[in-house]
Amino acid sequence: MSVTAAPSAVSSSLHPPDDAGERRRAAFRLAVRTYLRELAAQRMLAVAALVLPALATVVLLYLPPLVVADLVGRLAAGEPASPELVGPAVLAFLGLLLAGEALWRATIHCLNRVDANGIESLYVQGVDALLAKDSAFFHENFAGSLTKRVLSFASQFEGFVDTLVFQVSAQILPLGFAAVVLWQYDPLLVLVLLGSLVLGAVLVVPLIRRRQALVDAREAAWARVSGHVSDTLTNMDAVRAHASEVREGVEHRRRVAHNRLLALRSWDYSNLRIDMIVAPLSVLANTAGLVLALGVATRAGGPGVGALVVVFSYYVTATRILFEFNQTYRSLERSTTEAAQFAELLLDTPTVLDPDRPEPLERRGAAVRFEGVTFVHSGRTEPLFDRFDLAVGDGERVGLVGRSGGGKTTIVRLLLRLMDVQGGRILLGGQDITRLTQADLRSRIAYVPQDPVMFHRTLAENIAFGRPGATPEQVRAAAADAHVLEFVEDLPDGFATLVGERGVKLSGGQRQRVAIARAMLRDADLVLLDEATSALDSESEGLIQDALRRTVQGRTTIAVAHRLSTVAGMDRLVVLDRGRVTEQGTHAELLARGGGYAALWARQSGGFLAE
Repeated sequence: MSVTAAPSAVSSSLHPPDDAGERRRAAFRLAVRTYLRELAAQRMLAVAALVLPALATVVLLYLPPLVVADLVGRLAAGEPASPELVGPAVLAFLGLLLAGEALWRATIHCLNRVDANGIESLYVQGVDALLAKDSAFFHENFAGSLTKRVLSFASQFEGFVDTLVFQVSAQILPLGFAAVVLWQYDPLLVLVLLGSLVLGAVLVVPLIRRRQALVDAREAAWARVSGHVSDTLTNMDAVRAHASEVREGVEHRRRVAHNRLLALRSWDYSNLRIDMIVAPLSVLANTAGLVLALGVATRAGGPGVGALVVVFSYYVTATRILFEFNQTYRSLERSTTEAAQFAELLLDTPTVLDPDRPEPLERRGAAVRFEGVTFVHSGRTEPLFDRFDLAVGDGERVGLVGRSGGGKTTIVRLLLRLMDVQGGRILLGGQDITRLTQADLRSRIAYVPQDPVMFHRTLAENIAFGRPGATPEQVRAAAADAHVLEFVEDLPDGFATLVGERGVKLSGGQRQRVAIARAMLRDADLVLLDEATSALDSESEGLIQDALRRTVQGRTTIAVAHRLSTVAGMDRLVVLDRGRVTEQGTHAELLARGGGYAALWARQSGGFLAE
């Protein structure tokens, strides 16, 4: 399966805005569109979940007052409270309440499925969008912050939909029914009620919008808190090694205190600015409704005392919307703001993309060519590579050596398309790697990084990660070749042992052996080794070098090394300095020239394995 920029359901078709405010607004719009699209995908359930609450509210809160008003009116007119009069009213009242509850049960049934299906879908979409991001994105964002954002993106869908159901559909839509009933008594009743609601919205909405800046600051502060916690816990060994527990605790308290301050500012703004307008307006509206109801009920030819019951009941029920308007807005705001925190990440299109019409993968050898490659690291102006050329023949084993910063690891990352070149092209087996899907390209590569990547899964799953369909026998064979079996028996559950987050239960050398076993099992055409034996002791390194020589035999191999002894046996060595090839040849040829490589070897040969 190829990895593209992002799933269409959660990606933005617009160019990412530069202005911070416009970015937030664009992210908000994208989050709302995504949520509405998710509702549309479950149209039948969503319509039922949104319509049934309005019907339930009418049946529970707006029809019973009509029954009571009719009974009160007839009693006030002097009819006796006989079973024939009271019985039907009580039964009607009971029936309405039972019908209303039944409608709510149906509502919750539909709502539960809308929420569950939507959350599942958004979890998948969110993680798919992150998987499509290029490596630079993950270098610039905390893993903990990304985790919080993507989980909130999905989980806040529940709050968004529940607000629409319980506070919009259940309260606002039934106003239409109330307006029709009140209009029969006096149009002025409708005008006062709706006028108070509109006036409340006009006065409150600008204040709520001003509060948005406070909410944005609060959410950003919370993301920094969660990011710092994740960063600290992930690197707990380093924290303890540097006796930094107190310092990290102080920094955490500082961030939490800042988050508390920003949260209080946004909450106090609601209480002291917004609710100070809404509460008096709600009181005035109810008082006006009572006065109008008295006037309508007692006027000559009026509807009588029953109207007083209906009008007062409707006003009390309807004007709750005024008081809850801020809460409704805050609920929608909270869910969409947290979702927008993740949606903002989707505004920037990944720099490494699959082509619109990828070429089919052709296995015509694994020769590698860099042709006129120009590459500039993000945030820098000077290119590391400027019209850089390098050729590696099919099946040739090449070692990349030289001082740090020469571009050795960058060559490996460019071959993997973890980054893209700004000029020139890179060919693998004669195919431009940018014309292949990233999945097709990487299917031909086995990669062993300097810092082995371990998942919090079993040892067997870690070895088989690059070849999920591998049999237990194949996993064991790769483990034997990489000398993993030497420590498997010491693990509590052998190959079924969970290695811990980032492989913390294994030593550095053990993690590197597992990574090498993973590369051996992958059985790829091109092998990339980036300091693949840097964490091994000399005895283990000798064993692994023998295994690696068997693994790379007949395969194109590019090995990065600072310890020259690890690549001395390669077919060719390429010496890089500041993005340029300064020397190349076999180990013996480079020593005979007496150049930079020979000088490096002379400095290292006393402290590392001999040739």
